[in-house]
Amino acid sequence: MNSIDERLLTRNGLAARQLAVSLLDHDEDARLPSLRDLRKELGVGAGTVQAAFQLLEEAGAIETAARGHLGTFLVRADRALLWRLSGLGTLLAAMPLPYSRRYEGLATGLRAAFEQAGAPFAVTFMRGAHTRVSALLEGKVDFVVLSRFAADRLMAEHPLELVADLGPSTYVGAHGVLVRHGVDVASSGLRVAVDRSSKDLELLTERTFEERADVRWVEASYMQLRDLFARGEVDASVWNLDEVQGRMGDEVDALPLGDEITRELSLRNSCAAIVGRADDTRALSAVRRALDFTVVTTLQDAVLRGERIPSY
Repeated sequence: MNSIDERLLTRNGLAARQLAVSLLDHDEDARLPSLRDLRKELGVGAGTVQAAFQLLEEAGAIETAARGHLGTFLVRADRALLWRLSGLGTLLAAMPLPYSRRYEGLATGLRAAFEQAGAPFAVTFMRGAHTRVSALLEGKVDFVVLSRFAADRLMAEHPLELVADLGPSTYVGAHGVLVRHGVDVASSGLRVAVDRSSKDLELLTERTFEERADVRWVEASYMQLRDLFARGEVDASVWNLDEVQGRMGDEVDALPLGDEITRELSLRNSCAAIVGRADDTRALSAVRRALDFTVVTTLQDAVLRGERIPSY
């Protein structure tokens, strides 16, 4: 343990950890809060605040400059070092299973954006929006990735808030009606597979076939789709085309979705939403202002084009 680490365990060191968290929310060349405000924020005396600044400067995490009546300014900040000294730990995100290049690109972009903001980042993969949100509400993860459609619905039901909407085609590319090769989609008694573990796709499927009273619903996992189509046990489904490319072979044909309502739902389902708890975590709060989400979409596009190897 070096002298800085030892000093972080003292009263002044604990104040320095709190100060490091606070400084993560400030841009370089920004005027810092007054000594009085920092004393109130940290709940310590003036001498302890000054000692905390000195410790962070000696560690090389920050450089400040007093500019007379203008106040004290943050000249330079090493965000990665500030983060380490703050003791905030690693931010954990919950994402869908990385079965497509689009999701791999999304995970790659998120990792790069958080690391650029100075925050250590890790990802865990969970199938199902409700599963991921349950982990978030239980404090097991710091934020989750959902479709915007699922995010809107779940934010209305739980104390959650939107951190970012990354825009169309960042969550999935497109949806389509999958039809078993040789089957007329207008035929009577059509057997339609629906995976009710995905509320987004359940609603899209029901909307697509809502005027068909003769439809026979077959509950199935997406993992069973290829076998069900191959064995002739289902005739149609609505699914994310990212998942079926290269998996379904010649067993199915893909048709475009129908009415405007279904297409609008599909568009909202294609947007990746980053969602956190409404009370927020200290770690996510500390990094939010520094995040550049264009990094996410730029790297995701590069992965989709095959110009970058996924890394997450």
